[in-house]
Amino acid sequence: MFSTVPYLGNPLAVVLDADGLSSREMQQFANWTNLSETTFLLPPSRAAADYRVRIFTPSSELPFAGHPTLGSCHAWLEAGGQPASPDGCIQECGAGLVRVRRTEAGLAFAAPPLIRTGPVDEPLAGHIAGLLGIRRPDIVDLAWADNGPGWVAVLLPSADAVLDLRPGLVDLDIGVAGPYPPGGSAAFEVRAFFPNAGRTVEDPVTGSLNASLGGWLLGTGRATAPYVASQGTALGRAGRVHVSQDGDGQIWVGGASRTCVAGHVDWQA
Repeated sequence: MFSTVPYLGNPLAVVLDADGLSSREMQQFANWTNLSETTFLLPPSRAAADYRVRIFTPSSELPFAGHPTLGSCHAWLEAGGQPASPDGCIQECGAGLVRVRRTEAGLAFAAPPLIRTGPVDEPLAGHIAGLLGIRRPDIVDLAWADNGPGWVAVLLPSADAVLDLRPGLVDLDIGVAGPYPPGGSAAFEVRAFFPNAGRTVEDPVTGSLNASLGGWLLGTGRATAPYVASQGTALGRAGRVHVSQDGDGQIWVGGASRTCVAGHVDWQA
């Protein structure tokens, strides 16, 4: 997901025709794949939806996530799914109904509204700088940009400053962005850090974070739409996230989707 180059994006496992699986079995399978997310496609329970998806990490279920949304839609369409509307798909998930449409860059989802915004208090700002291994004055700006996972958005002065980060053990979800010089193929370098099982995890490419960052960067005038964010560089990936905005202010987050592995699941748990 989010890369035109096979095996250099963020992987996702999608299980088709999953209505025979229990929640326990879904969680067990997601734990076995050990990917950041595994999704299960089901018939919709709401008339407006084209399909329903359940999203699992190795340890829990999520109401919404970005790259699982695009990957699930890609798999549903590739399996012969036919959207009811010519404008795109309507996905049903734990967070409600999510619009997904085709763009020149690939599928894109409508960014959900932020549930927490506003400034970060100064003690927490200093704490975040320490977690990232930098000084508080090295941070250009930071704010809550939470659309569900709990993201704090941090702006550094440059993409190089983002790539130079060597964070310690983080205790909250931190999304970091830094601008590239004008005229390049990407406007920002993005990295996402979050705690998991007593360690810091870096996500290769993060749809939900780029959605919340997009709202913050566009809203503060630090970005103009459309723009491309690069993510995963520090992990040897080549993620490219395309952020655009409609005239009504709706932000769309998209990128390339590609099937790399396909097969049959023999479930005998």
